[in-house]
Formats: sequence, structure tokens, C-alpha cells
Amino acid sequence: MGQDITIDWSDIRVICLAPEYKKYDLHAVQVMGANIELWQYKIYENGILNIEEAYKKSTNSPESVSGKNPIMVKAGRKAASTRKSALYTVEEHYKNLESETLDLFNIVRDYIISLDSSIEESPKKQYIAYKTSQNFVCLQTFKSKLRLYLKLNPDNIIPMPSQGRDVRSIGHDGTGDLEITIYDLTDFEEVKLLINESFKSIGG
Repeated sequence: MGQDITIDWSDIRVICLAPEYKKYDLHAVQVMGANIELWQYKIYENGILNIEEAYKKSTNSPESVSGKNPIMVKAGRKAASTRKSALYTVEEHYKNLESETLDLFNIVRDYIISLDSSIEESPKKQYIAYKTSQNFVCLQTFKSKLRLYLKLNPDNIIPMPSQGRDVRSIGHDGTGDLEITIYDLTDFEEVKLLINESFKSIGG
């Protein structure tokens, strides 16, 4: 470009171009808070190259001044949207977990998100919601256990898992009538099918 080019060093940013981004990629970028842009490309059969923005840090909204950026990201084959809450983050739900429970949390979280590219992860004050058109899993974290609320009719769960219970008449945070408590990977393996059924129950 020659030696006389002028560079504006006040607005340095990293631009990443890839055919696809995973939800964890998007989440990692937004947590970092750095000036990073993610662009997604697709090459069609007729040779047309399409490039569209997948993530760009907002600098114009009032929330960005306080360091809380509401982000709407379009990614995946279905152009699904993932929204970062302006008030709550995933980190707030796992920062106090024991190390083994944190490992379990990451495995459960990864499994739920991997069910479909349209699934959104939405942190709330008391739980993390996983949804498409509506919530199908609400996940609560405790120091040494995880608790899931699934959108299933407990009457249809036969036999009821030892770590499950009907909470239709019990007050609880999150949506879902079936409560599942998970202490370890063995518990999780036993309820994977129920998570899938909950996803299917909302038309997933």
C-alpha cells in the first residue's frame, strides 16, 4: 500500500471471516468486550459469494456506555438469533460452582445447545433458559448440583427418574413441570432422552 498511507490507530479492531461460528464463539467474543467483528460467508453453486455480519460490538447505544451491550447475533444455517441479556450473564450462574460441578455444567450446556442451531441461551436472574419459540429447559446452578425444569407432562414420564419430580403444584423458578436434579455424569446420561423430548415438545 506504499509508505504514505495514514492509519487511524484510534479505531483498531479484529475482523474474523469464517463460514460458520458456534454459539460458544459468539459468547466468547461478547464476554471479552474487545473490538472484534465476526463476519460469515457462504459461496453458492453459481459462484456468488455472500458475506454478512454475524457480530459487531455496539458502541452507540446507552447500554454500551455502561459496558452492558444488548446483542442480537444472527448465525447458523437457520439464521437463528441469540440475545445477550443486558442484566444477567451465564458467568453469574457458574462462578461459584465447585470444579466438578462446573465441568458438569459445561457438558450439560454444550449438549443442550448442540441439539439445534436455532436454540437460544438466555440468562435470567434465577436460571438460564434454553429456547426456540419458547423455553424447553430452564437450568439452575447450585454449588454441588444442577437442576433442570423441562417442558414435559410428568404424568407421561414412566417410570419417573429417581432424580425427578412433578412440580406442577410446587412453586419454582423457571418454566417446566418436570424437575430433574443432576449431581454427576451418571445422572445426566439418564435424563438426556428427557431433554430431547422436551425440545421436541415445543416443535423442535
